[in-house]
Amino acid sequence: MECDVDGVSVHYVEYGSGTPILMMHGSGVDHREMVATMEPIFGDLPDYRRIYLDLPGMGRTPAPETINSSDDVVELVLGLIDVVIGDRNLLVIGHSVGGYFARAVANRRRDQVSGLSVICPLIEDPRAIPAHQVVHAAGDLGDVLGPDDRTEFEAYFVVHTPAMQERFQHYVAPAVPLADQSAMARIGERWRLSSGPEDGPPYPNPTLIIAGRQDSSMGFAGHWDLVEHYPRGTFAVLDRAGHALPHEQGDLVEALVSEWLRRVEEHRPA
Repeated sequence: MECDVDGVSVHYVEYGSGTPILMMHGSGVDHREMVATMEPIFGDLPDYRRIYLDLPGMGRTPAPETINSSDDVVELVLGLIDVVIGDRNLLVIGHSVGGYFARAVANRRRDQVSGLSVICPLIEDPRAIPAHQVVHAAGDLGDVLGPDDRTEFEAYFVVHTPAMQERFQHYVAPAVPLADQSAMARIGERWRLSSGPEDGPPYPNPTLIIAGRQDSSMGFAGHWDLVEHYPRGTFAVLDRAGHALPHEQGDLVEALVSEWLRRVEEHRPA
């Protein structure tokens, strides 16, 4: 589906009906990675309208010259919410840079966003980032991936198994050549938001923050600094998980997200 937001044709897919949930993927991929991660969770959970967008410069959403910073991306996402969801309450889920934008959206629309969930989110001041290491390798990976894709897979995943390679092949690799590297570099030069996601009063609604113990992109220690801003937050650090945590610890992500959804429902005003 396509939605015009201030002259930008934003591509998204959606499933189901009910409470809207906006899903935002990480850098260099597209909506398919979040679909692969989240749809298994919602298969047994009716009454949720899952909206997966392609962020600007990735997938099928272009990034014209008018979008040259994270501030511009957040404004585009807020515009999408206004057009596609309107003034209904919604939930927001984000992975990696999508988690950075998700926190900003929750901060800007705290009265509309009833719950926030982020996985390995980009943070402004990461610390104690571990070196990349493979923590589990099993099975014959064969020659399924070409040299470039194999390099991407080995740098992204800390669990090297045929199952993880297959997930990379189907849900990550196809999006890589679609990314507008020039646009991503332009936005990346101004990646820090002018008003940080945690600026202002604490976010009062149920929150879930999941970090990977072996995440060599963001680490996990710096995420603890976010906790004070989210008084209704669950903070989980998962072993055997790098930045590709949604793939590597899918069962735990399902359990944690399902519990977060129950807290959101419980927290809704009567």
